[in-house]
Amino acid sequence: MTIIATIIVLGVLIFVHELGHFWAAKWVGIRVERFSIGLGPRVWGFRRGDTEYVLSAIPLGGYVKMAGMGEEVLEAIEGGGDGTPRQPQESDFDRKSVWERALVISAGVIMNMLFAFVAYSLVAGIWGGQEPDTDRFAQVQEELLPAGAESLAEIPSGARLVRIGDRSVVHWGDVRRGLTEAPPGPLTVEFDEPAGKVEVVVPEDVELRTTMAQALNWWTDARILAVQPGSPAAEAGLREGDLIVGVEGQPVTHWWEFRDAVRVRPEEPTEIQIQRDGGELVRTMTPSAVDERDPRTGEMRTVGQIGVVQDATYTFVGMGPLEAVRHGGRETVAVTGMILGFLRDLVTGQVSPRNLGSVVAIGEMSGQAAQAGAAVFLQFMAFFSINLAILNLLPIPILDGGWLVFLGIEAIRGKPVSVEQRIRWSQVGFVVLLGIMALALGNDFLRLLGL
Repeated sequence: MTIIATIIVLGVLIFVHELGHFWAAKWVGIRVERFSIGLGPRVWGFRRGDTEYVLSAIPLGGYVKMAGMGEEVLEAIEGGGDGTPRQPQESDFDRKSVWERALVISAGVIMNMLFAFVAYSLVAGIWGGQEPDTDRFAQVQEELLPAGAESLAEIPSGARLVRIGDRSVVHWGDVRRGLTEAPPGPLTVEFDEPAGKVEVVVPEDVELRTTMAQALNWWTDARILAVQPGSPAAEAGLREGDLIVGVEGQPVTHWWEFRDAVRVRPEEPTEIQIQRDGGELVRTMTPSAVDERDPRTGEMRTVGQIGVVQDATYTFVGMGPLEAVRHGGRETVAVTGMILGFLRDLVTGQVSPRNLGSVVAIGEMSGQAAQAGAAVFLQFMAFFSINLAILNLLPIPILDGGWLVFLGIEAIRGKPVSVEQRIRWSQVGFVVLLGIMALALGNDFLRLLGL
């Protein structure tokens, strides 16, 4: 399943990206000579009209070869050309205006972003929005609570939330909406088992309301859904279905207690007590150190992780067409911001390059998403499509972002970058890209080896 899921993810998203270039090129009148899924030597294909459609040997990318578009570079990617001089024609890429060429270059990224938006909207429209299927409260992250909401910390762990203002609680989505959609001012939160209620003051600022809702964690047992290969948990022998009941001798009653106990122990040997098949076992592991940004202060911090996935039950809450479209837009914007934030932290050195992953990590995540069902798999494809779009916008020659830099220089100075300069910079970009790929692949192998 993992192999099939990876092929589907890479194949579909590369096809969508290159289809954007293809359609845009046709729209502005550029002759497309080759539409390739994959890089390197041709494996299979056919010709229709002026265009050859092929599958190539290396399934880690693709390209649309347009007449008059940096043929020296593309021939190097394909494995070399025959050296025959090209006679300029009106259908050549180089004969089009800067803005037409910029549209053609940008179209792949635009298609990837549109794919993500459509996928998120379809999941919301067909299955609904995904919400934790529980009304039970676990804990509150007090540092995230805005002024006036401090009393939420008084709700007992394990209590069932029954009403937020005038909204009855059936699942955790009702809790989130009850806090974010309530009018500013006093709000009553009622709970049961044990029975009680607290009063909070809902802030006017929408962002503060969202933060208040995010501060509450729902109840889910500390049971493992999956263990990442090569992680500290895998090295220690943890398995799918294990129930974590203690960390360093301290009892654990829900997932968030376990998470918090591990997060404060990066690179420290840690004993974890688990229940498996009716018996109790103790496993010792050293949580990996992972850099992340504090959501409250914006500062970087190092936390511990052992590489396990939470086993939680979710339900899909129906949405109307317009609400599903709005949800698709919000998810696309939110994920884009998250990825750009990670990229910023990576460039500034606030996140370690060890967090980069290659096709191995993509394969693992694809397989896990496929096992979780069609809705989760589509959401993962949307997430990865945005990743692919942002990657292609990096200002590295041979990527779309590099071509846009060349076009920007041409627009400013009124003449194109010389062929010699483009070849030279494209060679540099090719080396940089290979270096990034080697680093990411090395990270994956080190992780698989538990290093």
